[in-house]
Amino acid sequence: MTELGNRLKEAREAKGYSLDDLQRITKIQKRYLIGIEEGNYDAMPGKFYVRAFIKQYCEAVGLPPEVIFEEHKEEIPTTYEDEIPVSLSRVQSRKSVPESSAKVFDFLPKLLIALFVIGALIALWVFWQGKVGDKAPESNQAENQTQVDVDENKSAEGDKPEDDTKDKEQSEEPKPSDDQKADQEKEQNTEQSLEAVSTSGYKTTYELKDADEFKLQLAARGDTWVGVYNSQDELLFEGLLKKDNKKDFDVSSDKQAYLVIGNASNTDILVNGKKLEYKVSATDVVRQDIIINYVPQSEQ
Repeated sequence: MTELGNRLKEAREAKGYSLDDLQRITKIQKRYLIGIEEGNYDAMPGKFYVRAFIKQYCEAVGLPPEVIFEEHKEEIPTTYEDEIPVSLSRVQSRKSVPESSAKVFDFLPKLLIALFVIGALIALWVFWQGKVGDKAPESNQAENQTQVDVDENKSAEGDKPEDDTKDKEQSEEPKPSDDQKADQEKEQNTEQSLEAVSTSGYKTTYELKDADEFKLQLAARGDTWVGVYNSQDELLFEGLLKKDNKKDFDVSSDKQAYLVIGNASNTDILVNGKKLEYKVSATDVVRQDIIINYVPQSEQ
């Protein structure tokens, strides 16, 4: 057991917490908590999560994380190099452009201008042909207008009773009442509401209303460790999601979902197909706990 592990364990025992108690408070698996106390970091999902879990452990037992990281920096894995993208850590040198390529670049604007002029001429020609085609039938329309008027007058008497009958039938169709109109407008305007109602540190509580169902999707844009619990604190899923991985959950029969997001900047949360906006910046607070309370429409 390392010096850091001993210090954390003593602080936990001073609080009167068992490992099971700490697991319930931090939502970190017991085997990871044991690994932190024993200094065995190989079982962790990655170096990034080692630091995140230790920070969460410290906060739960009342130790200042900044002081712990500074005093035991030799024992805690660093993730600085892993967090900086390779493309940002390398200085891009400017390459000289060959003379042949420079000539191509000089000619390219002229070519684009020529293509634009040709395209404009073609469009003008098509437009002119369309105008000429529209004018051609005008003479035939004048000749046929008289015959059309005669035919319409002949058929008017036979068609009139039928038109009157149709108008009468249409006028007799029942109109919706004011209550029915109000219900229709309410159905059209009703849209689910997902609002943050409280925030405390890394925890944010949201309230979902005006929704017939409660479906969740966690979509990873990079490596992220996640945990999903129901209102009974039962674990629905826990594990590492790789880039482009997705996990779906239907918790419509429950009234709460508790999400532990190990890397919020790499994790999108969709509630009934709509993206949840983090109340706390995902770049400022990497590990976040998201609590969503669901109020079905039938109970509103």
